[in-house]
Amino acid sequence: MTPEAERWFAARSWQDPSWSVDELTRLKGTRRVSVVLPALNEQETIAPIIAELLPLAEPDGAGEALVDELVVLDSGSTDHTREYARHAGARVVAREDVLPEFEPRAGKGEVLWRSLAAVSGDLLVFLDSDLVDFDARFVPALLGPLLAGDEPVLVKGFYRRPLRLPREGVRQTEGGGRVTELLARPVLSAVRPDLSGVIQPLGGEYAAAREFLESVPFAPGYGVETGLLIDAYDRHGLDGLAQVNLGVRKHRNRGLLQLGVMSRQILAAALARTEGRTAPDEVLDDSRDEISYTQFIQSGSEWLPHEQPIPTAERPPLRSVRRNSTR
Repeated sequence: MTPEAERWFAARSWQDPSWSVDELTRLKGTRRVSVVLPALNEQETIAPIIAELLPLAEPDGAGEALVDELVVLDSGSTDHTREYARHAGARVVAREDVLPEFEPRAGKGEVLWRSLAAVSGDLLVFLDSDLVDFDARFVPALLGPLLAGDEPVLVKGFYRRPLRLPREGVRQTEGGGRVTELLARPVLSAVRPDLSGVIQPLGGEYAAAREFLESVPFAPGYGVETGLLIDAYDRHGLDGLAQVNLGVRKHRNRGLLQLGVMSRQILAAALARTEGRTAPDEVLDDSRDEISYTQFIQSGSEWLPHEQPIPTAERPPLRSVRRNSTR
């Protein structure tokens, strides 16, 4: 790590976050907290996650809630995700119902961008919807640096990620986070060396201030976390970032073809910020810019190219969208 990264790691990494829900509820004052679950065909996991989160939004007794709204932002699910989420107690918002003047695009970055217009929180907590054995303590841990301090605008979670093998009876092993270790962290150490102390740059569990989120573009697909991390650093320096230990995170693991696409999206977001090609603040760029990415699959004894388009056009800062809409 660079000396600055070492300093930041020591000062801004909470290895054992201990903020209580009651303490943070008092500290938040009049600020509102929104928890957002981006979802696409997550009927197996969405309801248990919401059940764990509901006590934070609906505390027993007359006490104030730490979470003011719990929203599932659906990205076009074709299973029972929306139905199960509503039945479990969350508010469900379809991506096409938010900012309807923009034609919906596929991908995680799109629904996170639209979520800013769907919720009212001053602080937003994003949680992936494919987690198993979910622990609601993720939320107070992520909110702690934002509510107890003045400087961070983005708080990332870090954790141990067992590799979940699909075959019944196979023991969980280490090895999760392959794209993180083989691509994301090496790329960040090259383009922004001071970010080498961020343990889980791609993790989908993080909290951020609305003021920051509305001021930056959103990369498409799985590039969104890389884009937000670099933008937070570029605008607010290392002290605008913090990271907290969430313990263990278990989720669905993807195959190599999917990980290849994910990696290309992440690399595109990092390169865009290195080469100054992010979405403009003033001009609403609704183009369908994309790159072609070729992988190879085996068919019998032959290896054949498998080519697919990967979107690269970023959504502009929401603040600029609102500014343009009032002109």
